[in-house]
Amino acid sequence: MNPSTVSEIFTELRESKKVEEALAFIKTDHENTVAEQITITEIPAPPFKEQIRAEDLLKRLKDLQLEDVQMDAEGNVFGVRRGTGGGPTLFVSAHLDTVFPEGTDTAVKEEGGILYAPGVGDDTRGLAELLSLVRAFQEADIQHKGDIIFGGTVGEEGAGNLRGVKAFFDQQANVDGYISIDGPDWENIIYLGTGSYRFTVTYKGPGGHSFGNFGEPSATHALGRAIAAIAELRTKEEPRTTFTVGEVSGGTSVNAIAAEASMTVDLRSNDKGELQGLANHFLTIVQAACDAENQRWNSDKLTVEIDQFGDRPSASQSAVAAIVQASSEAIRSLGGQPELVGPSSTDANYPMSLGIPAVTSGTGGKAGGAHTLGEWYDPANGYVGVQKHLLLILGLIGVDGVSEALLEQR
Repeated sequence: MNPSTVSEIFTELRESKKVEEALAFIKTDHENTVAEQITITEIPAPPFKEQIRAEDLLKRLKDLQLEDVQMDAEGNVFGVRRGTGGGPTLFVSAHLDTVFPEGTDTAVKEEGGILYAPGVGDDTRGLAELLSLVRAFQEADIQHKGDIIFGGTVGEEGAGNLRGVKAFFDQQANVDGYISIDGPDWENIIYLGTGSYRFTVTYKGPGGHSFGNFGEPSATHALGRAIAAIAELRTKEEPRTTFTVGEVSGGTSVNAIAAEASMTVDLRSNDKGELQGLANHFLTIVQAACDAENQRWNSDKLTVEIDQFGDRPSASQSAVAAIVQASSEAIRSLGGQPELVGPSSTDANYPMSLGIPAVTSGTGGKAGGAHTLGEWYDPANGYVGVQKHLLLILGLIGVDGVSEALLEQR
């Protein structure tokens, strides 16, 4: 893609009266967007329990008169704004779930213009921006070429394992590109995906009294052998590849041979091959620890169970891909300085791994404290993030009589 072509398209967009009307509307819609953000924040959406928030989004999208508004079997919610034809189909979403468990107080408190609440930024701000975008498109009635699917996905956080975006793309074969509205700082662009595998490893044995049954293999001893060996693994700095034993549990008493012990393990890499190689080493260690504990006591009673509960694919695309260049130019056209940040694990990982152009694009305003009870959001000038996303979408799907689509139809 020729950078000058991208620049020319965004110049054409900014010269369009309809586009300028939409941008102006987004600014006037700012207070309404923040109010909606507060309302949605106060609808809890803990992992795997996003349904109430999803039903709320379903109603809002229907009220905005999108077509084919639906909730799929996985719990994703989305609707379509049809184009005039001849352009690519683009999916634009924010994630519905938060990291906070059921029962967390999500009431929003305002101090000095700053909003405080768990989940107020990640990714409730993304949902609020999405709804403002739909209103702007409806208000200005821009005649864009490609179809836009607006929606909210489930399962982006933690053990959700990207289940929502995986289900969506497995069911929707006609989508040509993807934008995830997520993360602080409207000038940030994530175009590379960090992959991860997550495991629960459980050792099980006969257990027994520490004195009376001495000589039986111990689940906690096997676990210790495994952790010690994992800690000695060596990984590459480039591509960045990491590991950690996150949680450990087991045993019943100080004077008991443990009958069961377990750990959760997180493996990550920016490269698919490195991630799989690390996983192979890890699995060898886990089994060897079981074998060593049995051998120590001349036994075969200890066993190991391995459950993989996370698989987020590593993914990459060129920094000069059309969707990346368009993201940068949308930011520049509003006076910003685009920053291609390092790889991360977001909803964009999955479509990117399928060869579908995808980016995760930061929201407007400022935010901090994500994944903590002290999470905060500063809405000052937050509308700029929404304006950026409107320009980016139009640049990708094309506008009748104004600009061609930068995104290719697959």
